[in-house]
Amino acid sequence: MEIGKRIKNLRLSKNLTQEELGERTDLTKGYISQLERDLSSPSIETLFAILEVLGSTPKDFFDEEEHNQKVIYGELEHTFFEDEEKGYRIKWLVPESNEKEMEPVLLEIEAKSCFKSFEPSLSETFGYCLKGEVTVMLGRNEYVAKTGEAIYFHAADEHQIINQSNEKAILILVATDSYL
Repeated sequence: MEIGKRIKNLRLSKNLTQEELGERTDLTKGYISQLERDLSSPSIETLFAILEVLGSTPKDFFDEEEHNQKVIYGELEHTFFEDEEKGYRIKWLVPESNEKEMEPVLLEIEAKSCFKSFEPSLSETFGYCLKGEVTVMLGRNEYVAKTGEAIYFHAADEHQIINQSNEKAILILVATDSYL
């Protein structure tokens, strides 16, 4: 078992530096570095202190199945929401994506309809227009994306995606800091 690698991955997932982890556990940055490179082995007491700071239990840390990441998500795992009044359907392609750094969705917007509007946020949004044409309203600016074109913006202004055309539009959207 690569204890050091697991400590490092857990530390990185909590956005902590070696120095920050060391400060919170009364260990030196150098010692944390040695642990993460498996050059040193922690005592049980030290390991439990590190795990506590990193928000993990010993059971979760040592559970082999817990560390196998899910890579493929089948269609039966997708969830969706439809707003018939506004004329859009959103399908979340990865379950629990709102707990991850990115939230990928498939968005279908009926002709002459729109997706909900969003307040400014720290999120970044990427989109790819699979079919049709959409207008991205970003603050006071309008941008039109057609089939085969990509969309990318910082969500620092109010924003909305609108289908002003006479045919259904389909696009993939991926947002950071989940807000979809």
